[in-house]
Amino acid sequence: MTRTASYQALVLRVRPSGEHREAEFLSSEEGIIRATVFGGPKSHLRSHVAPFHSGTLWIYRDPVKDTRRVNDFDVVSWRPGLRELYERAGTASAIAGLVLESRGGGGAFAQASELVRESLDALESADEACCPRLLVSFMWNWAGLLGQKPSLERCSSCACEPRGDEVLWFIREEGLLCDNCIRRALGQGGYTGLMLGPGARRWLRAVEGRPPACVFRTSLDAPSLAEAEALVRALLGLPGA
Repeated sequence: MTRTASYQALVLRVRPSGEHREAEFLSSEEGIIRATVFGGPKSHLRSHVAPFHSGTLWIYRDPVKDTRRVNDFDVVSWRPGLRELYERAGTASAIAGLVLESRGGGGAFAQASELVRESLDALESADEACCPRLLVSFMWNWAGLLGQKPSLERCSSCACEPRGDEVLWFIREEGLLCDNCIRRALGQGGYTGLMLGPGARRWLRAVEGRPPACVFRTSLDAPSLAEAEALVRALLGLPGA
């Protein structure tokens, strides 16, 4: 039985564990991998296995103890730019946390890895104002990867095609609803669903399924960004929805 395996992997998180460290990786082959990093402060592994580095990972698995340790990590991308701006570092950490919480993309590991790597690569050159757009774009496409993304083109209830200037409303149990359907769902009182205006719809459609760097060319006003963020947070079950 082969005890050593190699992966194309990205470091999501590293935490102290006694004298050593525990690292969590996203791999194209197996999704989330957790392994122990041995070695003191001067060990090359200690500097190589750091958050958001990616490359070829070698893991040794002990079948008796059912443990894994990092044998080596050949870093291809160091992404130093993520540590040069507080907003970049915060956005990268938010992406890593979401990936870990959803267990690496629900089985579509190769697609998940590509989306995360491309998002972090784009984030390296993002300015302060662009970081929130990159995060919302990532979450929207991540929701699609998890099968949790509603159609922007049709009402989830009556399947009509809303006008381009029409406001849609999101209710978790119903999806995105047109004006007529939200009235029926909530009665004639005030709307309590999340509003998604035409600006937010156009922007989400523009970034859907496209390389993350496209957010540099797609502008968005603050109210529309807030609507898009509220929607994707609700889709993913995140706080602040």
